[in-house]
Amino acid sequence: MDIKRIVEDNDTKAGRLFDLVIQFLIVLSLVTFSISTLPDLSESTHQILYGIEVVTVIIFSLEYILRILVADQKLKYIFSFYGIVDLIAILPFYINRSVDLRSIRVIRLLRLFRILKFVKYSKALKRYRAAFLSIKEELIILIITTSFVIYISAVGIYYFENDAQPEIFKSIFHSLWWAVATLTTVGYGDIYPVTVGGKIFTYVILMVGLCILAVPAGLLASAMLNNGGKTKDRPRR
Repeated sequence: MDIKRIVEDNDTKAGRLFDLVIQFLIVLSLVTFSISTLPDLSESTHQILYGIEVVTVIIFSLEYILRILVADQKLKYIFSFYGIVDLIAILPFYINRSVDLRSIRVIRLLRLFRILKFVKYSKALKRYRAAFLSIKEELIILIITTSFVIYISAVGIYYFENDAQPEIFKSIFHSLWWAVATLTTVGYGDIYPVTVGGKIFTYVILMVGLCILAVPAGLLASAMLNNGGKTKDRPRR
């Protein structure tokens, strides 16, 4: 059978098998990568995990070379999204072992949508894309406004808390972390106000943060409903 059809066409049995084997190896490499981060692993376990990594990288390298060879437009594949991801996933193994980018291989699992014919998921992704595009101006304004609010919050808490906590709120730049954590309502508790004015100001910023978080969710939900309605009302040909 033609190698090009096996590598690029998953409509054939051999093509589906090839793609599914690659996807299995991606999952295997991600699992071994996660296991390797566990503390107190024995030396034999490290050797087994490294052996699996070597085998998978060799197979991924051969696959990458094969995809280049069978591609009609080789440069187009090399500089495509998947081509760059395929290269980044294996290149550090050969160049610099201190940089571990195995986790990026999870992106390659997106090919499962194509392999398993997840048409419904594909349509859902298109609806999300259309929804985001329809509210992109509102999102840009929201991001800019949020940036302004974060800066103003950092300035405000700095003036309230600098005298009381000079080591924590040293400057407006140091106060930016508090502003981000408070506006996003995360509240890690590593930096918090101790003055009455600072506590009241924090309450106000928390309320503003709740409103800011609610806006994009509402915009997206409205856009999804509008796009869904347009899709359903579209006349059939």
